[in-house]
Amino acid sequence: MKIKINDLMQQSGVKFGTSGARGLAVEMTDQVCYTYAKGFLQYLEQSGELKKVDGASSSVAIAGDLRPSTARIMGAVAKAASDMGYVPVNCGFIPSPAVALYGIVNGCPAIMVTGSHIPADRNGIKFNKCSGEILKYDEEQIREQMVEVDETIFGEDGFVLPEENIDARIDYVNRYIRTFPSDCLSGKKVGIYQHSAVGRDVLIEIFSGLGADVTPLGFSNTFIPVDTEAIREEDVKLAKEWSAENGFDVILSTDGDSDRPLTSDENGIWLRGDVACILVAKYLGADSASTPVSCNTALEKCGWFKDIRRTKIGSPFVVASMIEASFAGCKGVIGYEANGGFLTNSNFPIAGKELRALPTRDAVLPILAIILLSIKERKPISALLADLPQRFTASDRIQDFPTEESAKILEQFEEGTAIEDAFGEAFGKVESIDRTDGLRVTFESSEVLHMRPSGNAPEFRCYNEADSEERVLEMQKQSMAILLKLKNA
Repeated sequence: MKIKINDLMQQSGVKFGTSGARGLAVEMTDQVCYTYAKGFLQYLEQSGELKKVDGASSSVAIAGDLRPSTARIMGAVAKAASDMGYVPVNCGFIPSPAVALYGIVNGCPAIMVTGSHIPADRNGIKFNKCSGEILKYDEEQIREQMVEVDETIFGEDGFVLPEENIDARIDYVNRYIRTFPSDCLSGKKVGIYQHSAVGRDVLIEIFSGLGADVTPLGFSNTFIPVDTEAIREEDVKLAKEWSAENGFDVILSTDGDSDRPLTSDENGIWLRGDVACILVAKYLGADSASTPVSCNTALEKCGWFKDIRRTKIGSPFVVASMIEASFAGCKGVIGYEANGGFLTNSNFPIAGKELRALPTRDAVLPILAIILLSIKERKPISALLADLPQRFTASDRIQDFPTEESAKILEQFEEGTAIEDAFGEAFGKVESIDRTDGLRVTFESSEVLHMRPSGNAPEFRCYNEADSEERVLEMQKQSMAILLKLKNA
């Protein structure tokens, strides 16, 4: 049987985009996952990135998070690689950036089975080329692949994974404990909120290996969908309680596949990812920062970076922007997203050594850099935040909102006068409009309203920015009320 990836998307209910393939675990059957993996590898062959040298088989690295369905899906992916004549390398249950790093270092594709922060009844497959993340062009070409599938190979028992290879895990840990001084975190009390993050043990190994006094917290055998952009109320409460009880300098955690960080200050208050990453870029001495248009404008207002590039939302756009910055001659090129995931497209000097570029979301580097900046400047983390221009952001979404309906609302706002008719009473006159991704409006008050359809769900997202936390929360409430009124009109 032959099937086109575009058709598979419609037939299976498992959607494919630059975040990879995602859907309900029951819909991500072995056959669906096998077909997606084969389509990806087939594209790499056609593009010339993946080839057998002198008849020898190339490797395909495979890893996964701790969801109940992950091991089964990894088996289907490994079977696809094997059937195409490649050697599947089972890297085990490790962070997404760890398997991506392994692929980049070894010049092979890296496939991560993960649903990131979405609930446990769902999962996904994230694809990395030999050179790093797939970009929008790659996505378009993968969708066009026509894949041959033998339906008779699929049974109830699934496929057996090869024996685990721990090299990717070791290399990722060594990336930090062999680059940064072994005692650089000496004297720091660090709480690690483990929950069900796949990198929970890796975090303990790295931070204790760099001299921190580490306390594990909140271990869970049940998968918990921690979203670093929409932190659960119970996690907000837990961090404050843990901090008060233990006197931590910092509490750290990640999402399910450990590519997005959670970092608290000394009071157990979680930092917003896009604000935290400005501090990370400062510590590294970056000269170029690429980040989505929705991220906090303290980046521009702080005056620390000579080259700032705003992109559409999504890591493929950030990666493409970083590549452009490097081509333009920038030497310290970084990127980040609102979720706190931090990317590097340059090698950075660290205490006489060099930290290799890793152009995919990473959670360890931003956490580590913030602690080290705190030590360097002899300030608690809360004081580092206080040094930044005080800009506060908030976001919300309207669920079950088809993209077509979102587009109709945005079409109403072609002119500034139309925006003022709807939002002027709440926010005042329009100063500027940015259509990089959706509609981002800056008012004369310097307050921001940003509206856009979600790229991977039937949701309409709304972001706000203001000079105080109280005001941005008020803006968010007003914005959502107006948008719901427009939706129901």
